Amino acid sequence: MVPTVTKNEIPNTPVHSTPPPLIEIFGAHREMGCQIGEARREQIQHSIANAHILIDQSYGQLGLTWEGAQIQARKYLPFAEERYQQYVDELRGIAEGANVVFDDLMVLNAMEAVTMDALHLTRCTSFAVNEQRTADGHVLAAHNEDWIPEDEDDVYVVSAKPKDEAPFLAMTYGGLLPNVGFNAFGIAQLIDSVYPTDSRIGIPRLVVARAVLSAKRISGAIGRALVPHRAAGYNHIIVHESGEIYSIEVSSRKFEILHGTDGYMVHTNHYISPSMKEVESDPEELISSRVRYFRANRLLRESPAHTIKTMQAIQKDHVNLPNSICNHAIEGLDPLDREKTINALVIDLTSREMHIVWGNPCQNSYHTYHLNA
Repeated sequence: MVPTVTKNEIPNTPVHSTPPPLIEIFGAHREMGCQIGEARREQIQHSIANAHILIDQSYGQLGLTWEGAQIQARKYLPFAEERYQQYVDELRGIAEGANVVFDDLMVLNAMEAVTMDALHLTRCTSFAVNEQRTADGHVLAAHNEDWIPEDEDDVYVVSAKPKDEAPFLAMTYGGLLPNVGFNAFGIAQLIDSVYPTDSRIGIPRLVVARAVLSAKRISGAIGRALVPHRAAGYNHIIVHESGEIYSIEVSSRKFEILHGTDGYMVHTNHYISPSMKEVESDPEELISSRVRYFRANRLLRESPAHTIKTMQAIQKDHVNLPNSICNHAIEGLDPLDREKTINALVIDLTSREMHIVWGNPCQNSYHTYHLNA
């Protein structure tokens, strides 16, 4: 598929004529990985090639070669294997199915760690409302996934039925473990990168997030986000079908649990709680994250009766363009400052549905996928 660009619109905004591909997988973890690898071989190989270019482009900033990135990524593997062998098995299966080197896939899944968070490339926006804040009493969660535009063509949706864990429906792209989505136990997870100063060698963040996606209970999901020996942390918005909403701000050694007591929750890429701000790296570089946070928070609270459409409207917002909620890569920016929204999704946890748009939501259509547990 070759995306086209509409006239008189924001530059570099591909229009996708088809829904994001849906991959249905089942069985043991390695088998599921093989199924992903075989189904999305071209996209996984493409995402590894993109990562090569990204590392090369940032050499002046990081002094890191691809071989060096592989060496760094290997340091995280024993921690992942000790705690979550099943998800390492998924990665090994993906590598086998896609016919790629496992070390290359490890670099992808530990990219933030091996680059020491220096690139600050991720600019996602997540928000959620409970049943008291929706028109139909449903629980809704929304996420804009921002990343380098070269990986946009590699987006897909995974519908999984693991042999020994809860079925789930999640978004991912290239060779990354799926993590943004929801499972059959009524638990949804949205993740946003944050930038702590206490990062260390440990369990990669994406492996931690993959584990959260399989939790059976709220406490289990939170506990998995806080697993010992984690390398660093994301912010995890964890939503339960009961309407309970939590935002778990995590670093390698610290955490704070925020609760959506009033039925609303928003998070972007900076820490909110005072205790976590103490370990935030370069907060002055996260101004656009604060703008998106306050903008989404205001828009979310303007309505006491949200619907799928009102959540999608927030995802299309262009205040502070190009670093808006609907993020755009505009020509002329530094090559390491050109992220864009490569997909956006709204989860109706009550109906077990994902409404996902491929690319920028301002120019593309949402498509609905169901979890058939």
